[in-house]
Amino acid sequence: MSRTIAVLVHPARPEARDAADTLQAHFSQKGASTYEVAHGEPITDGTELLVVLGGDGTILRAAESVYGSAVPLLGINLGHVGFLAEADREDILVVAKAITDRTYQVEERMVLQADLHLGASRSQEFALNEFALEKSGSRMVEVLLTIDDRPVSRWLADGVLCSTPTGSTAYAFSAGGPVIWPDVEAIQIVPLAAHALFARPLVISPSSRVSLTLLSGRANLVADGLRQREMAVGDRILLTRSPRSLLFARLTPTPFADRLVAKFRLPVEGWRES
Repeated sequence: MSRTIAVLVHPARPEARDAADTLQAHFSQKGASTYEVAHGEPITDGTELLVVLGGDGTILRAAESVYGSAVPLLGINLGHVGFLAEADREDILVVAKAITDRTYQVEERMVLQADLHLGASRSQEFALNEFALEKSGSRMVEVLLTIDDRPVSRWLADGVLCSTPTGSTAYAFSAGGPVIWPDVEAIQIVPLAAHALFARPLVISPSSRVSLTLLSGRANLVADGLRQREMAVGDRILLTRSPRSLLFARLTPTPFADRLVAKFRLPVEGWRES
């Protein structure tokens, strides 16, 4: 049976183009067909895998192409940290062989779903990393946080983040949130520069319902740093775990602690002289 591999290439990186050509030549020799998808373009039926050539931003954009499908992503890092990527540019032939030999494993990652109540309009959005409710002007916003239909806190802040475990090493980490292992199912809430005594990150059940209501100020809701919607006073966002997951192809079952050390270059050796 013929195999079909999709490839998404960062459009502004020549090295991504070179890597794509290398992959496609390898797959062609092994009898597999390939095609390229653009950012936001859906994949075609029968696709086995989407290989992404770029950094974490490119991988987040690629998620738009496969969300709701059973097609996993495999990222090859051409950016900086590349936390979501499985391999680096120099490993491209190793990646190609693992794909053709079908030796990769598939891992599920939790996704957040937002039901947007913006004025009279109703819509849905998803995020692999986080939803960020952020002030759109110079003034802070006032936000009411409700969890499982119970009011928890009212924050005057620069905004509020709601992240997945995957997103805990991204914006939420920069905002002071804890790192959550990806196999820990949870939702993280992080206030941004809040003027309040109770302004600490919260880690709650993945089955909880989180509501953010804008009480004053002007704000934007941003999904994964990519998709933005304006919010007005009275608008409300209901955040829950999505019934759909995103799938990632993994070449080796690397412990998350090792990935954390490698990506953040953490000091794990003693500093004292012997």
